[in-house]
Amino acid sequence: MAQSLADQLYKRGIFPIQVLRQLIDEDIIHSNGDPVTNGQLQPNSLDLRLGPVAHRVRCSFLPENETVEDKLQHLSQHSFSIENGAVLEPNCIYIIPLQEELNLGRIKDWYDDGTDAPKISAKTNPKSSTGRLDIFTRVITDFSHRFEEIRPFYSGPLYLEVVPKTFPIRVETGQKLNQLRVRHGSSVLSDSEIIAEHSNNPLLFHQNGVALSPDELKVANGLFMSVSLHGKEGAVIGYKAQKHRDLIDLNNVDHYRVQDFWDPIYAREDNYLILEPEAFYIFASKERCRIPAHLAAEMVPYDTGSGELRTHYAGFFDSGFGEAEHINGAKAVLEVRSHDVPFLVEDGQTFFRMVFENNAFVPDLIYGREIKSNYQGQDLKLGKHFKQA
Repeated sequence: MAQSLADQLYKRGIFPIQVLRQLIDEDIIHSNGDPVTNGQLQPNSLDLRLGPVAHRVRCSFLPENETVEDKLQHLSQHSFSIENGAVLEPNCIYIIPLQEELNLGRIKDWYDDGTDAPKISAKTNPKSSTGRLDIFTRVITDFSHRFEEIRPFYSGPLYLEVVPKTFPIRVETGQKLNQLRVRHGSSVLSDSEIIAEHSNNPLLFHQNGVALSPDELKVANGLFMSVSLHGKEGAVIGYKAQKHRDLIDLNNVDHYRVQDFWDPIYAREDNYLILEPEAFYIFASKERCRIPAHLAAEMVPYDTGSGELRTHYAGFFDSGFGEAEHINGAKAVLEVRSHDVPFLVEDGQTFFRMVFENNAFVPDLIYGREIKSNYQGQDLKLGKHFKQA
């Protein structure tokens, strides 16, 4: 183990791509299947790959006092291979062991001089394309009482809970539905730090690319953003998913016709919309967002004080998001579902907040610049599996 890596792990923040590579080299992040590849690495995260088997289970669970495998012994109804592809049906719950495993506990062995080892933890989130297909996913670890959050020094396997909500999906071993970030401690920006950052290096822009003034920012434990329902007459401002459609094969990129799976929502003079219960919608943010190279961000739901609305599934925004050449910032795409009752949404309504966190080091590669992205500089945009106009 290179001493330089042990020193780097003391730096607080999210570990960028160059540190993730070292963690892979040192077998802290390793694979029980094919070797981890450079193609899985993003500026601040690692894409996680599906393993060879899926388990259909009776219900979701958290294995606080046992392993995931112990739970599967009681809850699995059917296990099947996905090595050559298999279809997951809507509203059924599947547990798929991932190829990647963590050995964070090994870090303790590097500090034998009485120095406290840095408490390296991890967090996971769905990839953008996963959320835009209305696939509900979350990572589970052994002896855990929380989804997605991986405790310091955890050593063991990773499992992915997968629930297609609208479309049947065909999955296959090696496909990537979720991503993982590794961090030391927490370096989330305070509200005052967000305002100072924006004043020096703007984070949010109006649709014309002009930065919001500091007085226009809504800041409270993060930076709030809103939904756009305004547009020229006849413009598409959102999409509503059709139900009972054909399956979507996740291998098929730029393949499916939009009209076979989605109903467009057109701009209206009154700039509001009533969401149907349990229907799935895609909208865009009103503001344009940019993530500077020294920061990473996560979209988190806005707590409205009620359970009627879920505003997104996918949450990680990598360093460099929104650094498009033609205009400042890119819109955030919102995956929205109203629960239980019809729900009124209006143009400019607060929908979510962005939490910003420092990188431990500036990433060697930046989103959309050195690493190609399907969503850099985006406006309203469906997932990569649909033919783009």
